[in-house]
Amino acid sequence: MLRTLYDWTLSLAARKSAEWWLAFIAFVESSVFLVPADVLYLPMALSRPDRAYRYALVATAASVLGGIAGWFIGFYAFETIARPVLEFYGKLDAFDALKLSSGTGFILLMLVTSGLSHLPPIKVVTILAGVIGFPLGWFILSAIVARGARFLFLAWLLRSYGEPIRHFIEKRLGLIAGAGAAAVILLYILVRYVF
Repeated sequence: MLRTLYDWTLSLAARKSAEWWLAFIAFVESSVFLVPADVLYLPMALSRPDRAYRYALVATAASVLGGIAGWFIGFYAFETIARPVLEFYGKLDAFDALKLSSGTGFILLMLVTSGLSHLPPIKVVTILAGVIGFPLGWFILSAIVARGARFLFLAWLLRSYGEPIRHFIEKRLGLIAGAGAAAVILLYILVRYVF
């Protein structure tokens, strides 16, 4: 199923309405959809490098709005909407484990790491933030910074290096983003428990 969703999302890049699809995918990825918007963003930005930053801004805005929708789902409609979605994707246990260890600082950290590297999946964090009542203003600010940094960094890479960087991004960006997320987590632990 995941491969079918991935292929379908990738096929949207060739359409005239690709920019609208990018906004839609970025929006739903942040609250209910499994495939990241990067799958659509990368081929679009490669085919039109002159629009890479524009696409990054579209993806960022839509992703933040989708995250706000996820927050509202978690805050107002967890049982009716969020629980079935999390069960469908097999993420309910991970969600419950995160909920037990969540405080404001931990949620902020997860918003940054999921925004930068999809660890944990952004939809889980946005819903969790709503469930625990994480302040909406801080939520929006952190989503703008994390998601904006990710898409704008990809735009810069694609504008600077073009097609050769695509294979690097597809194969190694997850590792680099994961290492960056691990560094942020380590910094959080040091600040919180050591200093």
